[in-house]
Amino acid sequence: MARCILCCLGLAVSGWTLLASQDPPREWVEPATGHHVIRLSDEPGTASLYFHQNPYTATGDLMVVSTREGLATIALPSRKMTPLVAGRASHLVVGRKTRQAFYIQNDTVYAASLDTRETRKILSHPRLRTGSGFGLSADETLLSGSFVIEDAPGVSPPANTAPPAPNPLATPPPQASSLEARWAARRPMALYTLNVKTGELKVIYQSTDWLNHVQMSPTDPTLIMYCHEGPWHKVDRIWTIRTDGSNRRLTHTRTMDMEIAGHEFFGADGKTIWYDLQTPKSRVFWLAGVDVASGKTTRYPVEREHWSVHFNVSSDGRHFAGDGGGPRSVAAPGNGQWIYLFTPTADGKLAAERLVDVAKHH
Repeated sequence: MARCILCCLGLAVSGWTLLASQDPPREWVEPATGHHVIRLSDEPGTASLYFHQNPYTATGDLMVVSTREGLATIALPSRKMTPLVAGRASHLVVGRKTRQAFYIQNDTVYAASLDTRETRKILSHPRLRTGSGFGLSADETLLSGSFVIEDAPGVSPPANTAPPAPNPLATPPPQASSLEARWAARRPMALYTLNVKTGELKVIYQSTDWLNHVQMSPTDPTLIMYCHEGPWHKVDRIWTIRTDGSNRRLTHTRTMDMEIAGHEFFGADGKTIWYDLQTPKSRVFWLAGVDVASGKTTRYPVEREHWSVHFNVSSDGRHFAGDGGGPRSVAAPGNGQWIYLFTPTADGKLAAERLVDVAKHH
């Protein structure tokens, strides 16, 4: 958890350098909270990985970040920054044990050694960059993701499947958001696995739902989680599926109008899928979890001021972290712009501690 919080704090302030007349110090004490803050990056524009994507090696000696020039590693605790990959890269995830960064440049999937800086081509495919990814299996042998399948070589529609019925929302009104428009388009998509050694690509599921936010269990190498993306109050969002395409299952069922659930992520032990739950949207807030094996649910109430766009959990499951909201967040007005530490209490609630004031950060 300490490394997770350092990543959030050290890289959150890197954006501030773009706005300030001079760089912030490398270390300081947050005046509002008394917490020690460490800035990890010297390079403006450095960014951490998306909140659920692992950036660390198993021993925690290195973390991977994106920069204006490409990808780089930061050595902990020395904070030495070393270039890893030149050029724009996407779909980035780090293998903890194999100490490799997996990513896409143009239409090609690569693996880069964090220690030698050597890169290896895994597969070129014209559709791989059109969707979501990557998830990395617990044994680090498979990547998973999604892509749009129109005109994709070697990918055919499912057999004996009638074309989808015309969608009345396919042409949304001009005021509709881009999220609404993309969801309404019903573009055919596929979930896939990719063998990181052989480059074998397997399509395991196809749908006209928007397949996004693909992740893999940190402990079960055969379990994939993904979402039906779109307006959260209109989609049954959080799903799991096996790497052979079997046992597709909805993990959270909405029970009321305008209920939303999303920004889902696995707990470190792989036993729980956690997510932001609102019943209904913008009114009642929860940090919710569902047990992968039993389906049993857990709900921690979250105060409006503590609601966060993204949450995460420590490796031992004893603490959660949140990145706060803002003046135009779904929890506004009254939502705080802080990095938070949350600790579950005996009465089923979350004790919230403010770590850093980010109201003036980029």
